[in-house]
Amino acid sequence: MVDITHKINTLREATAIAIVRTSNQDTITALQENKVPKGNVFEMAKAAGLLGVKKTPELLPDCHPLPIEYTGIAYKIEGLEIEIAVTVKTIYKTGVEVEAMHGASIVALTFYDMLKPIDKNVEIGTIKLQQKKGGKSSYKIDASGLTAEVVVCSDSISKGIAEDKSGKIIASRLKELGIESNITIIADDSEKIKEALNTATTELVIFTGGTGVGPRDVTPETIEPLLDIKLKGVEEQMRSYGQERMPYAMLSRSVAGLKDGKVVLALPGSSKGVAECMDAIFPHVLHVFKVIEGTRHDG
Repeated sequence: MVDITHKINTLREATAIAIVRTSNQDTITALQENKVPKGNVFEMAKAAGLLGVKKTPELLPDCHPLPIEYTGIAYKIEGLEIEIAVTVKTIYKTGVEVEAMHGASIVALTFYDMLKPIDKNVEIGTIKLQQKKGGKSSYKIDASGLTAEVVVCSDSISKGIAEDKSGKIIASRLKELGIESNITIIADDSEKIKEALNTATTELVIFTGGTGVGPRDVTPETIEPLLDIKLKGVEEQMRSYGQERMPYAMLSRSVAGLKDGKVVLALPGSSKGVAECMDAIFPHVLHVFKVIEGTRHDG
């Protein structure tokens, strides 16, 4: 299976369509009047479809087991065709397109099985994904033109005793989004942190290091008073995401906010902590630039 542990939960929805074609009006009439010998086709097919959705990961090896929180099955008759629509919803890390298509397939097969005694020419037509929502496709972020200053706060790295890993991770993740960045290394010093923030000319200023509870961890106390607005939800998301993966994440004091139209972030100094924070909030945090411009959240 593909590793999805780095992804975040979002509302995922998919609708799949299947077409069952009958060969004569008598079959359609039998359906509508519930006179098919094998029983009520609509109800039997619905029950089979619900089971089909739930059992998808049991039959398709690469599908992840996930919580199915809604399945809706609807029918529409047009001429000699029955259109089957299966909608599936979940709040999870991966989508439900395959579950919806599998459910639609099982519903169509149930129609075929129950109708074949009265219609030898019944057939299954197109099975396709009609629409999906959630995940990257629904929350596209245009990061073109954005630049970032990455500030590594570390006494040991600034003295050349240790090597910077976290700053490079941030810069690499930003590059994947099309954001150019520059890395600056400073000591764990309040005045140097202030200077780095006040002199930054980029849209993003990302600090790494000094967010723990050690005697030299002063990054949060230094940055917070300088912010115009705190983005508390961003901070909560980073801590929540980290806590699900590492119990010590509760000790992190990551900071997020705005200053002079810039997005300011203070992330942990550990490379693992930095990677998790970047996974937790990027690229979605960049939507704040649209909101600053006056665009609605749903725009």
